[in-house]
Amino acid sequence: MNKGLLKSKNIGFILIGLAFLISVSFKPATKPGALSINWMTWDMAVKLNKQHPKKIFIDIYTQWCGWCKRMDQTTYLDKDVINYMNTNFYAVRLDAETKDTFHFNNHAFVNQNPGERGSVNELAYSLMDGKMEYPTTVYMDENFARLSVAPGYLSTPELKTVLTYFAENKYKTITYEDYKKSMGVAAPAENNSPKTDH
Repeated sequence: MNKGLLKSKNIGFILIGLAFLISVSFKPATKPGALSINWMTWDMAVKLNKQHPKKIFIDIYTQWCGWCKRMDQTTYLDKDVINYMNTNFYAVRLDAETKDTFHFNNHAFVNQNPGERGSVNELAYSLMDGKMEYPTTVYMDENFARLSVAPGYLSTPELKTVLTYFAENKYKTITYEDYKKSMGVAAPAENNSPKTDH
């Protein structure tokens, strides 16, 4: 058999195998057309906010965080959460240990030691005031002023309450604890209550 023909057949099989692996590796987490949160990058949220201001929701996570994965599989799949989030917020996913560089307010936020285990990006560190607990959700107003930081896993009812509290500007007139009581929501674990910056 011709050696050139054999080589081209081998390359063909390799390419078919690679195409199959790529198609399997990049299957979406949800079914096509399924309802999901419109997650975006920090840079995209900044850009969109200039055109159409909205509040910003930031999910700060790590690849190894079990509670982060649990929120992905439970709270973030709730239809009411998805609809409310997509309508009222720009939803940002931020891997705290990303090697990416972010630019905001004439400052570059980097990961100083991207190859080192546990090294965090300065944007995540800044948003969380250096208290690196995962997952953490951060809420910002339309002008990128931080409203609150809520460390820990949030169940669907807990997140719905927090989202409405900020989206409907309740934080301007009532404390979060009083708002929760008025909504009849059971108190979450102590470390899950958002700590407002106002």
